[in-house]
Amino acid sequence: MIDLTHMLSGPYCGMLLADLGVETIKVEPPGSGEGTRRLLAGDARYHRDGMNAYFLTLNRNKKSVTMNLKSSEGLALFYELVRDVDIVLDNFSAGVTDRLKIGHAHLAAINPRIITCTITGFGESGPARDWPAFDMVAQAMGGGMTLTGKPGEPQRSGIPIGDLGGGLMGVIGILSAVVARATTGRGQHVDVSMLDAQLSLQNYVATMYAMSGVVPAADANEHPVHVPYNTFPTEDGHIIIAIITDDFWKT
Repeated sequence: MIDLTHMLSGPYCGMLLADLGVETIKVEPPGSGEGTRRLLAGDARYHRDGMNAYFLTLNRNKKSVTMNLKSSEGLALFYELVRDVDIVLDNFSAGVTDRLKIGHAHLAAINPRIITCTITGFGESGPARDWPAFDMVAQAMGGGMTLTGKPGEPQRSGIPIGDLGGGLMGVIGILSAVVARATTGRGQHVDVSMLDAQLSLQNYVATMYAMSGVVPAADANEHPVHVPYNTFPTEDGHIIIAIITDDFWKT
């Protein structure tokens, strides 16, 4: 796999695939490299050997090379790599890969078995394709922030589920394309929207709204169906009690 990703959603997708054993070549721009290399700069608590916690985590198990894809030489080298790889992953804004001549149509002409995946905020088609999106935007527009925290006070999740959800869906899409290729002999493009991922994660909550018309609200750490289901303070810290049925309660 060639990993062209930056920041979190794309690198997380690549990290999971690399963890699963996919030989991964991370392509970084010349100079200062990928953006997460510069995060937490100057904070010795989160740096080891010139790399910070973000970069160390998201790029484990990956090889690395710099390449200027805007130059003819860099593009030619990239095409050479594409001949021998299975997957090209990116999280550029919609339309960037086509402008760089590294979109699926360009790469499939070189390697018909290539699987490409692009993770964006709102997908590569539709009225919002050009809108920028970061983790909190996806969490908010996906409705998750309305369900988190206290009623009337939207809160983002402490875990960046907007970015991570997009990365997870990227892995699922890529592996599905690999399975499909075993039958068809051809690759395909996987278009992942971070917003779509958040809507998928709404799951039964979205169905309850569609059935009732009642907009779901935050319940802090309580549960709208199960009781007791909450955090409870004690003298030496908090405990969690999560009871699903009466039999659990009796136990």
